[in-house]
Amino acid sequence: MTVTAERRPDTDVGIPARIDERPRARRLVAPLATAAGIGASLAYLAAIDPNEPGHYPLCPTKAFFGVDCPGCGMLRGTHDLVTGDIRGALDHNVLLVALVPFAIVLWIRWLQRAWRGVTPEVTVAQLRRRTRITAIVMIALLVFGVVRNFVPYLGSGIG
Repeated sequence: MTVTAERRPDTDVGIPARIDERPRARRLVAPLATAAGIGASLAYLAAIDPNEPGHYPLCPTKAFFGVDCPGCGMLRGTHDLVTGDIRGALDHNVLLVALVPFAIVLWIRWLQRAWRGVTPEVTVAQLRRRTRITAIVMIALLVFGVVRNFVPYLGSGIG
């Protein structure tokens, strides 16, 4: 993989960019393979209902400690989203419904960068902002994981 740093007119003004000189087809392999893998997983999940006992393992946190982790209910919620039951998905894990659009946007940005072959360099200010955002998201996940065990509606729906 050859990546060079130079200024390009099709990127933000004054921000150096990394240019990926691989052929476009090669650059698109990773995002398209990811989409195919997720599509196959969603098709399997739509066909095999996780609400039926015996098909999927329990969440270890729920099995060992009897409490919901931030991810509890995501598998059943994803099944509900795939089958068109948004209300059911919200009932299993509110966080899932909030994260799906975010994940789709990130995948689209990845696909666009692979298509163009240009990735803007990350500045120190952007790294600091990303670090702050990561810390905020981790704290929010921790708070959600604790709060959902005390607020009945936020529970995963497993007895």
